[in-house]
Amino acid sequence: MSGIASSVVSPPRYRHTPPRPRSEGKRTRIIDAAMRHFAEQGYHASRVGDIASALGIAKGSIFQHFGSKDGLFFEVYKKAVRSFPCYLDAPAEVCERGFFEVLRYWLVRTEHLVHEDWIPYRVSLLGNYGTDLTLKREINRFLMAEDPYGTVPFVRFGLQRGEVRTDLDQEMIVSILDWTVERFQDALLTEELDPGLFRRSGDPSEKKEARIGQFLDVLKRAIGAGRLAA
Repeated sequence: MSGIASSVVSPPRYRHTPPRPRSEGKRTRIIDAAMRHFAEQGYHASRVGDIASALGIAKGSIFQHFGSKDGLFFEVYKKAVRSFPCYLDAPAEVCERGFFEVLRYWLVRTEHLVHEDWIPYRVSLLGNYGTDLTLKREINRFLMAEDPYGTVPFVRFGLQRGEVRTDLDQEMIVSILDWTVERFQDALLTEELDPGLFRRSGDPSEKKEARIGQFLDVLKRAIGAGRLAA
């Protein structure tokens, strides 16, 4: 889930003009093809010409719809992150157990991003870590404006249940979740993709469960309502 930053004026090349109905289908096909291409090739190695060739259309047609390679990637990124579930999409029985149990549910299921949603997850990683500053600013503005992971209603859920601190600004709690959960999930997936990257002994699943428990304990100490009673 993603960080929050920046409020620089939006670059003109990213300003979105609603497509005409007849061109919507073509835009969708371009975005779908570009998503796989970016996921497989990476942002910097991807070429608009290669995407156009795969679709059997002129390169200029892609520029006509999206303005630039950055503009195309931005639309691809938005579609990718919109495909991920929100926090409160967890099963009802999980939500009934509370705010931190919902977090645990999604952290335990982190590996599904590799096995089930590899392409959009790879695109989200590229957007978060593999693009230039100008595009990253635009991505951050989108994340703030749209809240695709539903972090704001999730924090309200925790506040209503009395599980989250009321002495902290709500936006601060949202930012803490976005910053920390995203990076912790990335760390879990790094181990999934490259098991030899970290030294470890014992059962890997036990190690993962222990790390998730420790991470949740840190979050509870930071934003949990129980801290106020301490």
